[in-house]
Amino acid sequence: MSAHPKTSEAAQYILPKIKPLQIGDVVVDPPILQAPMAGFTNYAFRQIVREYGGTGLIATEMVNARGFVWLDENEAEHPDRLWGVREEARPLAVQIWDNQPETMAKVGRRLVEDYAVSVVDINFGCPVKQVTEKAKSGSYLLRTPDKMGEIISAIVKACHPTPVTAKIRLGCTRDNINAIDVAQVVEGAGAKALTVHGRTAQDMFRGHSDWDRISEIKPHLKKIPLIGNGDLDSAEKVVDAFRRYDVDGVMIARACLGRPWLFAQASAAIKGDPVPPDPTLAQQKQCLLHHFDLIVSRFGEDKGSQLMRRYACCYAQGRRGARKFRTHAAKVQNAKEFYQVVETWFPTDDD
Repeated sequence: MSAHPKTSEAAQYILPKIKPLQIGDVVVDPPILQAPMAGFTNYAFRQIVREYGGTGLIATEMVNARGFVWLDENEAEHPDRLWGVREEARPLAVQIWDNQPETMAKVGRRLVEDYAVSVVDINFGCPVKQVTEKAKSGSYLLRTPDKMGEIISAIVKACHPTPVTAKIRLGCTRDNINAIDVAQVVEGAGAKALTVHGRTAQDMFRGHSDWDRISEIKPHLKKIPLIGNGDLDSAEKVVDAFRRYDVDGVMIARACLGRPWLFAQASAAIKGDPVPPDPTLAQQKQCLLHHFDLIVSRFGEDKGSQLMRRYACCYAQGRRGARKFRTHAAKVQNAKEFYQVVETWFPTDDD
């Protein structure tokens, strides 16, 4: 786990006043966004992020548009990826994916009319083979910008006046980085903001996010804001992104999974305020148990305990004793076992 900068370290950066982000009529203040992450950014996690504060826009897990339509047509219950969306505080973005303009437009309209979402985001960045090779969606579509334009235009029309945004990678491979061309297509099709992850689909999550490449896109956009994404795991790095690169906002992804307080730290840092310290390990333990309670309230004790395996492991990451905790947490079957593992193996200040 990367340590946050001390107050004196954050204060040494002299930043111009960072303005709120405008996505259509939605004001994103601070201009720090939480990334949609499949399997993680469900209602429980989003509630915890809101409690700590510091995010201007929170996003759901990505929703399979074709699956959504099938559930509608068969009058089946909608997936847990939309758990809590209707009742949740705003602003809130829901990310959708597929490669069929009509299907995507239909789901976008439903999200606007029935769920009253603030922003409909389109996933053109997922590099996972199940989405790319099998479904010809996500980052696979970066090789066909014209098709991307058709999809965006259809969704924009269906969702008006709710703003539509897009998230992309630099390209499919390092030999075919076409983010500038894609960005112009995204803007031309009517999207109100663009988020760029500074890796290619081929990179997956290896290596480092190329923020220079992200920054090069900005002069080619006429009106819409550019949001940078990748490797932001400390308040200091968020400050550095705004200081060094031509971006209007930033998106934090994997680093926040075990540290939902990272947004509050980053928000303070870009304002030049004292950066709050990481919670004590005892406080982090309480946050983990709170997360567990939210999951159990939805799924019940047994299923909730099993689902918490993936989340629990994130909280211990980078701590002494984390390996032993993960080993035991990955095997829990019920609430009793979960509490025992947390009480016995979660890292403490005494480790």
